[in-house]
Amino acid sequence: MEKFDLGVAFVWEYDDYFISLIEEIFQNSGLSTFLVSYYNISEIKGRIISKELSFNFYLDRAWDVEVEFEELGKILAKRKTYIFNPYAKVLHAIDKASMHLEFITAGLHVPHSIIIPPHSEVEDILISVDDLAILGRPFIIKPCNTTGGGIGVVTGAETLKEIIEERITNSDDKYILQEKIYPSFFNGKRAWFRCFWAFGKTIPVWWDDQTHLYTELTQDEIERFRLRKLFHITKIIADITQLDFFSTEIAFTHNEKFVVIDYVNDQCDMRLSSRHFDGVPDNVVRMIITNMLRKVLSIKKLQKNN
Repeated sequence: MEKFDLGVAFVWEYDDYFISLIEEIFQNSGLSTFLVSYYNISEIKGRIISKELSFNFYLDRAWDVEVEFEELGKILAKRKTYIFNPYAKVLHAIDKASMHLEFITAGLHVPHSIIIPPHSEVEDILISVDDLAILGRPFIIKPCNTTGGGIGVVTGAETLKEIIEERITNSDDKYILQEKIYPSFFNGKRAWFRCFWAFGKTIPVWWDDQTHLYTELTQDEIERFRLRKLFHITKIIADITQLDFFSTEIAFTHNEKFVVIDYVNDQCDMRLSSRHFDGVPDNVVRMIITNMLRKVLSIKKLQKNN
């Protein structure tokens, strides 16, 4: 049997440089990598089934795009491959309604919200003027399970009519209505952060919710603006979701509260800022991959000792 340390599945064209960087960092550390994409998924699935090929670890960035990748991942899981972000845990974590309630229970601050059932289950809903008044205007309309790139999200809703129309768009999905959060400013920067949970460690960065541009967050800024709570909040979310790799959005508001905005994003956009103006800083991407490498080496060492 041919065995590789890390298998990586991907289909998004903009993942190319991220995947290349994974291969570079892992191979420079003496670990082997294997790529799975549209061109070889059927062949690889056959080789895995016939036990000609195996992976010790598997990062799947394609299973939510094409069912054949999910089928392969499930086969690998049965073969005791370590799957980063197991599918069942992801499906739980990306449900905004479930996370909203679990975050509150864990003591995290979240926006005032109203959760409404799928249109396919309950056609007519009763939302009072008082309910909308609690949210304020404008408010946010989000599908609970349709995720990625702001798909289906309305950020400036004003009326009940908009809620009714959006529910029909994704009729099988629950919706969450949220108050719009306004951040404070630190030295002219919006106090809005994207925090990556990267294989056991938190990596927070500035992320402007209006321009979608990233800026690295320095240790000096963390201390000067008292932002260490970003690490604590992200760790709580990691404990709740049990995911290896995700991002979350956290804003620091005028009333001095850290509020979790976009709860869990499991397929993080890893376009590099050196290639895309709104990409993740290259140094941060390298840190994320290095954390994955360290986790792989740590688990391999533990398995060897046992």
